[in-house]
Amino acid sequence: MKKTLKRNDRLKSAKIWMKIYPGKNLIKGYANKYAVDKITAIKELRMIGVEISREYEKQLVNAIERNKLNKLSKKDTENELNAFSEFSEDENYAMVIGYTSNGVPYGITFDELNQINNKS
Repeated sequence: MKKTLKRNDRLKSAKIWMKIYPGKNLIKGYANKYAVDKITAIKELRMIGVEISREYEKQLVNAIERNKLNKLSKKDTENELNAFSEFSEDENYAMVIGYTSNGVPYGITFDELNQINNKS
């Protein structure tokens, strides 16, 4: 597990690191290099004199919130579909175990069930 530096040490190191950073997105690079989230990266980069607009920060916060909501929504949908599955069957599956977040069923096919029954 990667151990992160303390803030003061990161700030000292970042002043040197910024001069040699080859990437285009300083915030993303800082967050990856020092194992912090992007909001922390913005705060710390500002502390060492990098100008980052408040508008960009707002956009980033909104994007992070949207991603969190999307993940929760997908998980809720998957859980709802799985709750209704009660091991039904369809034209492909002898036993539908559940559904993916995209609504695709998964389970045991008729061929797999026949193989299991033939081994018994």
